[in-house]
Amino acid sequence: MSLNRREFINLAAAGIVTGLMVSSPLARAATSSKIKAIAFDAFPIFDPRPVFALAEQLFPGKGAELSIAWRTRQFEYQWLRALSGHYADFWQTTEDALVFSGELLKLDLTSDKRKQLMDAYLELKVWPDALPALRSLKSDGIRLAFLSNATSKILDAGIKNSGLDGLFEHVLSTDKIKSYKPAPRAYQMAIDAFNLKREEILFVPFAGWDAAGAKSFGYTTFWVNRLNLPAEKLGVVPDAVGQNLTDLLAFVKAAR
Repeated sequence: MSLNRREFINLAAAGIVTGLMVSSPLARAATSSKIKAIAFDAFPIFDPRPVFALAEQLFPGKGAELSIAWRTRQFEYQWLRALSGHYADFWQTTEDALVFSGELLKLDLTSDKRKQLMDAYLELKVWPDALPALRSLKSDGIRLAFLSNATSKILDAGIKNSGLDGLFEHVLSTDKIKSYKPAPRAYQMAIDAFNLKREEILFVPFAGWDAAGAKSFGYTTFWVNRLNLPAEKLGVVPDAVGQNLTDLLAFVKAAR
Protein backbone atom coordinates (compact mmCIF):
# COMPACT_ATOMS: atom_id res chain seq x y z
CA MET A 1 0.00 0.00 0.00
CA SER A 2 1.28 3.49 -0.80
CA LEU A 3 -0.29 6.69 0.48
CA ASN A 4 0.19 10.25 -0.67
CA ARG A 5 0.08 12.95 1.97
CA ARG A 6 -3.54 13.86 1.38
CA GLU A 7 -4.65 10.22 1.53
CA PHE A 8 -2.68 9.70 4.74
CA ILE A 9 -4.20 12.73 6.43
CA ASN A 10 -7.67 11.53 5.51
CA LEU A 11 -6.88 8.03 6.73
CA ALA A 12 -5.34 9.14 10.00
CA ALA A 13 -8.31 11.40 10.63
CA ALA A 14 -10.56 8.34 10.24
CA GLY A 15 -12.30 9.73 7.18
CA ILE A 16 -12.83 6.90 4.75
CA VAL A 17 -13.30 7.84 1.12
CA THR A 18 -16.33 6.57 -0.74
CA GLY A 19 -15.85 3.20 -2.37
CA LEU A 20 -17.94 1.51 -4.99
CA MET A 21 -19.11 -1.89 -6.04
CA VAL A 22 -17.98 -2.84 -9.52
CA SER A 23 -19.87 -5.46 -11.46
CA SER A 24 -18.10 -7.11 -14.39
CA PRO A 25 -18.69 -10.21 -16.50
CA LEU A 26 -16.35 -12.00 -14.12
CA ALA A 27 -18.31 -10.80 -11.11
CA ARG A 28 -21.57 -11.91 -12.66
CA ALA A 29 -20.02 -15.29 -13.45
CA ALA A 30 -18.94 -15.59 -9.83
CA THR A 31 -22.54 -15.30 -8.69
CA SER A 32 -23.34 -18.58 -10.41
CA SER A 33 -20.71 -20.47 -8.40
CA LYS A 34 -20.92 -21.49 -4.78
CA ILE A 35 -18.51 -19.74 -2.43
CA LYS A 36 -17.71 -22.12 0.41
CA ALA A 37 -14.80 -20.32 2.01
CA ILE A 38 -13.14 -16.90 2.16
CA ALA A 39 -9.45 -16.22 2.64
CA PHE A 40 -8.70 -12.71 3.90
CA ASP A 41 -5.57 -10.67 3.87
CA ALA A 42 -5.03 -9.11 7.31
CA PHE A 43 -5.84 -5.50 6.50
CA PRO A 44 -9.37 -5.66 5.13
CA ILE A 45 -10.08 -6.73 8.72
CA PHE A 46 -7.43 -5.05 10.87
CA ASP A 47 -7.31 -1.25 10.84
CA PRO A 48 -3.71 0.03 10.34
CA ARG A 49 -4.55 3.68 10.93
CA PRO A 50 -3.25 3.74 14.53
CA VAL A 51 0.24 2.83 13.26
CA PHE A 52 0.26 5.82 10.93
CA ALA A 53 -1.30 8.10 13.52
CA LEU A 54 1.44 7.12 15.98
CA ALA A 55 4.09 8.00 13.38
CA GLU A 56 2.63 11.51 13.18
CA GLN A 57 2.44 11.72 16.96
CA LEU A 58 6.10 10.78 17.35
CA PHE A 59 7.29 12.90 14.41
CA PRO A 60 4.90 15.87 14.06
CA GLY A 61 4.70 17.09 10.49
CA LYS A 62 6.73 14.11 9.27
CA GLY A 63 4.45 11.21 10.07
CA ALA A 64 2.86 11.01 6.64
CA GLU A 65 6.18 11.07 4.85
CA LEU A 66 7.60 8.46 7.20
CA SER A 67 4.57 6.22 6.75
CA ILE A 68 4.78 6.38 2.97
CA ALA A 69 8.47 5.57 2.88
CA TRP A 70 8.11 2.86 5.53
CA ARG A 71 5.16 1.11 3.92
CA THR A 72 6.74 1.19 0.45
CA ARG A 73 10.11 -0.13 1.60
CA GLN A 74 8.39 -2.72 3.82
CA PHE A 75 7.03 -4.60 0.84
CA GLU A 76 10.06 -3.98 -1.35
CA TYR A 77 12.24 -5.65 1.28
CA GLN A 78 9.91 -8.64 1.49
CA TRP A 79 9.85 -9.19 -2.24
CA LEU A 80 13.55 -8.52 -2.76
CA ARG A 81 14.50 -10.94 -0.01
CA ALA A 82 12.18 -13.60 -1.38
CA LEU A 83 13.52 -13.17 -4.91
CA SER A 84 17.14 -13.21 -3.77
CA GLY A 85 16.67 -16.32 -1.64
CA HIS A 86 17.46 -14.49 1.63
CA TYR A 87 14.11 -14.73 3.39
CA ALA A 88 13.29 -12.69 6.47
CA ASP A 89 9.85 -12.57 8.05
CA PHE A 90 7.35 -9.72 8.02
CA TRP A 91 8.45 -8.45 11.42
CA GLN A 92 12.11 -8.16 10.49
CA THR A 93 11.48 -6.64 7.06
CA THR A 94 9.05 -4.18 8.62
CA GLU A 95 11.59 -3.10 11.22
CA ASP A 96 14.39 -2.90 8.67
CA ALA A 97 12.14 -0.75 6.47
CA LEU A 98 11.37 1.53 9.40
CA VAL A 99 15.05 2.02 10.21
CA PHE A 100 15.86 2.75 6.56
CA SER A 101 12.99 5.23 6.28
CA GLY A 102 14.06 7.03 9.44
CA GLU A 103 17.59 7.38 8.06
CA LEU A 104 16.25 8.46 4.67
CA LEU A 105 14.25 11.28 6.26
CA LYS A 106 16.99 12.06 8.80
CA LEU A 107 14.67 11.51 11.75
CA ASP A 108 15.79 10.84 15.30
CA LEU A 109 14.37 7.32 15.40
CA THR A 110 15.41 6.31 18.90
CA SER A 111 15.18 2.71 20.04
CA ASP A 112 12.14 3.65 22.12
CA LYS A 113 10.31 5.25 19.19
CA ARG A 114 11.20 2.33 16.96
CA LYS A 115 9.81 -0.09 19.53
CA GLN A 116 6.60 1.94 19.91
CA LEU A 117 6.01 1.90 16.15
CA MET A 118 6.74 -1.80 15.82
CA ASP A 119 4.63 -2.74 18.83
CA ALA A 120 1.70 -0.87 17.26
CA TYR A 121 1.42 -3.85 14.91
CA LEU A 122 0.62 -5.98 17.95
CA GLU A 123 -2.16 -3.63 19.05
CA LEU A 124 -4.25 -3.65 15.88
CA LYS A 125 -8.02 -3.94 16.09
CA VAL A 126 -10.71 -4.44 13.48
CA TRP A 127 -12.31 -1.85 11.23
CA PRO A 128 -15.79 -0.89 12.53
CA ASP A 129 -17.63 -2.85 9.82
CA ALA A 130 -15.57 -6.03 10.18
CA LEU A 131 -17.02 -7.90 13.14
CA PRO A 132 -20.72 -7.79 12.12
CA ALA A 133 -19.84 -8.89 8.58
CA LEU A 134 -17.60 -11.73 9.76
CA ARG A 135 -20.24 -12.99 12.18
CA SER A 136 -22.84 -12.93 9.43
CA LEU A 137 -20.59 -14.86 7.05
CA LYS A 138 -19.81 -17.41 9.74
CA SER A 139 -23.50 -17.86 10.58
CA ASP A 140 -24.21 -18.46 6.89
CA GLY A 141 -21.81 -21.38 6.92
CA ILE A 142 -18.93 -19.70 5.11
CA ARG A 143 -15.56 -21.01 6.25
CA LEU A 144 -13.09 -18.23 7.06
CA ALA A 145 -9.32 -17.95 7.09
CA PHE A 146 -6.57 -15.38 7.17
CA LEU A 147 -3.96 -15.65 4.44
CA SER A 148 -1.43 -12.95 5.15
CA ASN A 149 2.22 -12.05 4.82
CA ALA A 150 2.10 -10.91 8.45
CA THR A 151 3.59 -13.20 11.06
CA SER A 152 1.40 -15.46 13.17
CA LYS A 153 2.30 -13.31 16.18
CA ILE A 154 0.75 -10.22 14.56
CA LEU A 155 -2.32 -12.11 13.36
CA ASP A 156 -2.91 -13.84 16.68
CA ALA A 157 -2.55 -10.52 18.54
CA GLY A 158 -5.12 -8.87 16.27
CA ILE A 159 -7.55 -11.75 16.78
CA LYS A 160 -7.16 -11.49 20.55
CA ASN A 161 -7.41 -7.68 20.58
CA SER A 162 -10.63 -7.75 18.56
CA GLY A 163 -12.53 -10.67 20.04
CA LEU A 164 -12.34 -12.73 16.84
CA ASP A 165 -11.67 -16.03 18.61
CA GLY A 166 -13.55 -18.88 17.01
CA LEU A 167 -14.42 -17.07 13.79
CA PHE A 168 -11.45 -18.21 11.70
CA GLU A 169 -10.89 -21.86 10.86
CA HIS A 170 -7.31 -21.17 9.72
CA VAL A 171 -4.77 -18.44 10.45
CA LEU A 172 -2.29 -18.80 7.62
CA SER A 173 0.93 -16.79 7.62
CA THR A 174 3.13 -17.11 4.55
CA ASP A 175 6.02 -17.19 7.01
CA LYS A 176 5.21 -20.89 7.37
CA ILE A 177 6.48 -21.51 3.84
CA LYS A 178 9.16 -18.78 3.95
CA SER A 179 7.58 -16.86 1.11
CA TYR A 180 5.28 -13.92 0.44
CA LYS A 181 2.25 -13.16 -1.63
CA PRO A 182 2.00 -12.72 -4.59
CA ALA A 183 3.98 -15.94 -5.04
CA PRO A 184 1.57 -18.63 -6.30
CA ARG A 185 2.58 -21.08 -3.57
CA ALA A 186 1.55 -18.49 -0.99
CA TYR A 187 -1.99 -18.37 -2.40
CA GLN A 188 -2.00 -22.17 -2.60
CA MET A 189 -1.95 -22.30 1.20
CA ALA A 190 -5.68 -21.59 1.42
CA ILE A 191 -6.56 -24.38 -1.02
CA ASP A 192 -4.47 -26.82 0.97
CA ALA A 193 -5.89 -25.68 4.31
CA PHE A 194 -9.55 -25.70 3.28
CA ASN A 195 -9.17 -28.78 1.03
CA LEU A 196 -11.48 -27.11 -1.46
CA LYS A 197 -11.37 -26.37 -5.15
CA ARG A 198 -9.87 -23.04 -6.15
CA GLU A 199 -13.20 -21.82 -7.51
CA GLU A 200 -14.89 -22.49 -4.16
CA ILE A 201 -12.64 -19.98 -2.37
CA LEU A 202 -13.06 -16.22 -2.46
CA PHE A 203 -9.96 -14.13 -1.76
CA VAL A 204 -10.28 -10.71 -0.11
CA PRO A 205 -7.23 -8.41 -0.28
CA PHE A 206 -6.52 -4.90 0.98
CA ALA A 207 -3.82 -3.91 -1.52
CA GLY A 208 -4.22 -3.64 -5.27
CA TRP A 209 -1.11 -5.73 -5.93
CA ASP A 210 -2.61 -8.51 -3.78
CA ALA A 211 -5.87 -8.34 -5.71
CA ALA A 212 -3.92 -8.73 -8.94
CA GLY A 213 -1.84 -11.56 -7.53
CA ALA A 214 -4.84 -13.50 -6.28
CA LYS A 215 -6.72 -13.04 -9.53
CA SER A 216 -3.68 -14.16 -11.53
CA PHE A 217 -3.53 -17.26 -9.33
CA GLY A 218 -7.14 -18.02 -10.24
CA TYR A 219 -9.14 -17.00 -7.19
CA THR A 220 -12.43 -15.19 -7.45
CA THR A 221 -11.29 -11.92 -5.90
CA PHE A 222 -13.18 -9.19 -4.06
CA TRP A 223 -10.95 -6.19 -3.43
CA VAL A 224 -11.80 -4.25 -0.27
CA ASN A 225 -10.44 -0.96 -1.56
CA ARG A 226 -10.73 1.14 1.59
CA LEU A 227 -8.43 3.84 0.18
CA ASN A 228 -10.30 4.15 -3.13
CA LEU A 229 -7.10 3.57 -5.11
CA PRO A 230 -6.93 2.78 -8.84
CA ALA A 231 -6.38 -0.81 -9.84
CA GLU A 232 -2.77 -1.81 -10.39
CA LYS A 233 -1.74 -2.15 -14.04
CA LEU A 234 -0.73 -5.80 -13.89
CA GLY A 235 -2.89 -7.28 -16.60
CA VAL A 236 -5.76 -8.49 -14.42
CA VAL A 237 -8.58 -6.91 -12.43
CA PRO A 238 -10.53 -8.22 -9.42
CA ASP A 239 -13.98 -9.66 -9.93
CA ALA A 240 -15.54 -6.95 -7.79
CA VAL A 241 -14.51 -4.00 -5.66
CA GLY A 242 -16.08 -2.58 -2.54
CA GLN A 243 -15.29 -0.07 0.16
CA ASN A 244 -15.70 -2.33 3.18
CA LEU A 245 -16.83 -5.71 4.47
CA THR A 246 -20.48 -4.67 4.28
CA ASP A 247 -20.03 -4.53 0.49
CA LEU A 248 -18.28 -7.89 0.62
CA LEU A 249 -21.19 -9.38 2.53
CA ALA A 250 -23.63 -8.22 -0.14
CA PHE A 251 -21.44 -9.74 -2.86
CA VAL A 252 -21.24 -13.09 -1.11
CA LYS A 253 -24.97 -13.23 -0.41
CA ALA A 254 -25.65 -12.53 -4.10
CA ALA A 255 -23.21 -15.27 -5.07
CA ARG A 256 -25.01 -17.83 -2.93
